[in-house]
Amino acid sequence: MQDFLVDGYFKSTNCNDSELKQRLTRLCKTTTVKTRYVVMSEEILRAYPELAREEGEGEGKGGRLPTVKQRMEISNKAVTQMAAEASTACIASWGRPLSAITHLVYVSSSEARFPGGDLHLARALGLGADVRRVMLSFTGCSGGVAGLRVAKDLAESARGARVLLATAETTVVSFRPPSTARTYDLVGVALFGDGAGAAVVGADDDGVAEGVETPLFELSAAAQRFLPGTEKTIDGRLTEEGINFQLGRELPQLIEDNVEDFVKKLIKECGGQLNQDGGDMMIKYNDLFWAVHPGGPAILSRVENKLELFPEKLSASRNALRDYGNASSNTIMYVLEYLVEESKRKREKGERDCEWGLILAFGPGVTFEGILARNLLVP
Repeated sequence: MQDFLVDGYFKSTNCNDSELKQRLTRLCKTTTVKTRYVVMSEEILRAYPELAREEGEGEGKGGRLPTVKQRMEISNKAVTQMAAEASTACIASWGRPLSAITHLVYVSSSEARFPGGDLHLARALGLGADVRRVMLSFTGCSGGVAGLRVAKDLAESARGARVLLATAETTVVSFRPPSTARTYDLVGVALFGDGAGAAVVGADDDGVAEGVETPLFELSAAAQRFLPGTEKTIDGRLTEEGINFQLGRELPQLIEDNVEDFVKKLIKECGGQLNQDGGDMMIKYNDLFWAVHPGGPAILSRVENKLELFPEKLSASRNALRDYGNASSNTIMYVLEYLVEESKRKREKGERDCEWGLILAFGPGVTFEGILARNLLVP
């Protein structure tokens, strides 16, 4: 049985492959990830030993390879549990009763079933039968921002609407034992993690006026763009081995080449709230806050260099990558949480913070998702 990584350290399962350990150690340093959380555990591997077998291993000896059915049994249960826990904590912090939730948007690239995970999550939370549900599947790393965009549109469609957005992801569906023969899989072992996130989105101030809601961000404008001819750059397939996917080496360069045009579009969508002098680009990038999905350190560095951002502008993204790894759609929720904590610290110290900023993510397509937002914690 091979070694596997849990929370950024090696957890031995009778492996003596020193080359594998050395390569994983180097990769962990390269990804800058210090801690990750994963559903995969010794208990699961004991119950499903097939998950640690390579193709051809154990054949003729009664050994079996893992099936998609086995992976889904683990993953479906895990993502519902994680999403329910994140949603429960979010609703408790929000301050209003569960019955005030009118819509549910659920994002996950880690399950495949119907009825979908949105219904399973609604039942786990005890939401009413009339709650209007939307599920976004297989949107990958851009799914968290896409979910915010959809939640924003739903909230604006009906007075009094309160939309619960939940995200949940696990790498169980693509887990294979680390092998020096598959360099890409080693990168995945060192970079990707599991988790969940949640937020409540509304479009009117009734709850604020009543003193029971304290909004954190105003989602002013949203945009989406796909880059033609890049459908294979982030390529994922559901196969007998689970979900296999590959990231093209050109992805960081594609993001660098296209991010500024997309940012300009978002700022233009704002309708002049930022540029009081009437120009298209009077605003300076370093006058904004930046919540960028940390797909990896290379992507963050390319965005930083292209837009000539101060290093501290992407500190929330780098902190989320360090503490959680790339947890797909969830990660932008962690980035926003770090931004909130940072704003609170600055406010306590009387320091200036940025009122306006951008929430960005990049996913399969290649698809850019972005939201121009206002930080409501800034006086």
